[in-house]
Amino acid sequence: QVQLQESGGGSVQSGGSLKLSCAASGDTRCMAWFRQATGEEREGVALIAAHGSTTYADSVKGRFTISRDNPKNSVFLLMNSLKPEDTGMYYCAAGPNYLKLWNERAGYWGQGTQVPSPH
Repeated sequence: QVQLQESGGGSVQSGGSLKLSCAASGDTRCMAWFRQATGEEREGVALIAAHGSTTYADSVKGRFTISRDNPKNSVFLLMNSLKPEDTGMYYCAAGPNYLKLWNERAGYWGQGTQVPSPH
């Protein structure tokens, strides 16, 4: 069983930055961030393997950076140049298989942290 706890969501100015954190326990070979805007389907934002390989959604490439601290079983998402369309509930996820996690076919998800519309 994997447990995930996100933190870091909150008010931010348009064009500003925000860093999300996720503390995890269990199998965290692959970790990821997903987001879901109101009325929209959940989508993958960024994914990182244990050895550091990453995948990003096209909409966030060059603006967001995913990183992890393996000894602390934590994953982070640094979000720069925030836009209104980045608004949503951000979920931390973890699982043993890179592609299955990214395609939401297998994995565990946290409860989420809200990133409101930049003002």
